[in-house]
Amino acid sequence: MVGIQPEREDKVSLELTEEILQSMEIGMVFRDYNGRISSMDFHKTSSYLVTASDDESIRLYDVSSATCLKTINSKKYGVDLVRFTSHPTTVIYSSKNGWDESLRLLSLNDNKYLRYFKGHHDRVVSLSLCPRKECFISGSLDRTVLLWDQRAEKCQGLLHVQGRPATAYDDQGLVFTIAFGGYIRMFDSRKYEKGPFEIFSVGGDVSDAHVVKFSNDGRLMLLTTMDGNIHVLDSFRGTHLSTYNVKPVSTNSTLEASFSPEGMFVVSGSGDGSVHAWSVRSGKEIASWMTFETEPHVIKWAPGNLMFATGSSELSFWIPDLSKLAAYVGRK
Repeated sequence: MVGIQPEREDKVSLELTEEILQSMEIGMVFRDYNGRISSMDFHKTSSYLVTASDDESIRLYDVSSATCLKTINSKKYGVDLVRFTSHPTTVIYSSKNGWDESLRLLSLNDNKYLRYFKGHHDRVVSLSLCPRKECFISGSLDRTVLLWDQRAEKCQGLLHVQGRPATAYDDQGLVFTIAFGGYIRMFDSRKYEKGPFEIFSVGGDVSDAHVVKFSNDGRLMLLTTMDGNIHVLDSFRGTHLSTYNVKPVSTNSTLEASFSPEGMFVVSGSGDGSVHAWSVRSGKEIASWMTFETEPHVIKWAPGNLMFATGSSELSFWIPDLSKLAAYVGRK
């Protein structure tokens, strides 16, 4: 897999440009799934990737060697959302069986549950871990957002919302956000019980919020919605910078988008199965790729790498094709 760097760095080894992004193509595919990939996550400091699939499996990959290290089945509970903790072989995941909405802390090393987190009464649709502390937040169709400590089974806080919530921590863990009903609400994680300190509008888009994320430097946020909109905002002022449009998604699907590591570009799935990329600076679409899928891909950019991954009925690693780039022809 040319182009994938095993060592994680703060910056990509080659500066990501529009030309490099336009050259991206699938460099490796894993086709051994028996259901759609519902979620995936890159570990921030290792070369590991974890996926969750409708075939009730959790799979751990080493991206640097493009190998699947482990497959763990969750037949009893199913698996929907999965996130790494700070430890590269420990994850938190949500269920998909319709009768037990507990979250689970799982050691991938020995396939042992370390803790159960019980509190939601409907499907968990958002899960975000604090990057600096052992805290996390979860949002559910039961219209609650719960705040947790990984070391305690009972939730540490509860917030009621009026819609499907999308949640995210910023990179410092000082702020978290909850999006629903056309607005993004900003909370101080130390004083969340006082309510949001800022409320930002996303331009009248009141369709279901799907995914909200901060850029790595915390300066930008994106929000995807069921209507196929990806909104980008200044996270300090709430200024609406741009909206990108893709095909709307079905009720059972989630539209996901991801910032590139330095926050210059956004990549996203689409309701028709295509993949798109935009420049944050210009607001213009700079690349799109058609796939054989008919539902949106889950999509994540690898930290510190010129690579992103998409998940659908198969897992794909996208890397630059340097042979297409005049500036890099002849380099080894």
